[in-house]
Amino acid sequence: MNSAAPTLFPMFLKLVGRRCVVVGGGAIAESKVESLLAAGASVTVVSPALTARLLAQKQTGAFVWNPRSFHSSDLDSAFLVIAATPDEATNELIFRESERRGILCNAVDQPPRCHFYFPAVMRRGALQIAISTAGLSPSLAHRLREEFEAMFQPEYGEWVAWLGAVREAVMQRKIDFGRRKQLLAYVARRESFERWRAANRQKRALGEAA
Repeated sequence: MNSAAPTLFPMFLKLVGRRCVVVGGGAIAESKVESLLAAGASVTVVSPALTARLLAQKQTGAFVWNPRSFHSSDLDSAFLVIAATPDEATNELIFRESERRGILCNAVDQPPRCHFYFPAVMRRGALQIAISTAGLSPSLAHRLREEFEAMFQPEYGEWVAWLGAVREAVMQRKIDFGRRKQLLAYVARRESFERWRAANRQKRALGEAA
């Protein structure tokens, strides 16, 4: 059996305001809808029914719901689509229509019907580490994510925000490119993180004691 994985181009997409369609309203669709909403996408869900969790989100106005089966017109003006139905014929139809229109498609757990994959993601504020096995072993990707979560504590989110503030301040100063690059690399070192973390914890301890 040929298990060679395709060479993928890794990137992070800005989905704010982009129309993303999820076909399916079951448990398979829940995490996909939530991840798209978290990225600021304009989400439309097409499904005759929704899980209780999705229905609760719909009632807050989080996404548009078309309570029916898939129509090809559901892909009008769509940036990407996720086929999250248990019906292979429907997922195939969605994939073929997406290909015809040049729309990115992901059929959950069906690699041949995917233009892209959802990676396992470790998040700490603005820091994201995405792991993919090109669909060969999602279980391995999830295990590695758990290892990264143990390696990178929640404080990393605050530290990355601090690094962003430092970078902005440095960029506003008249420093030559070489010196600027050297300075930013220095503050991003692990040793710098350890010092920042110690100072931050001490600051919090003093604040709690006050």
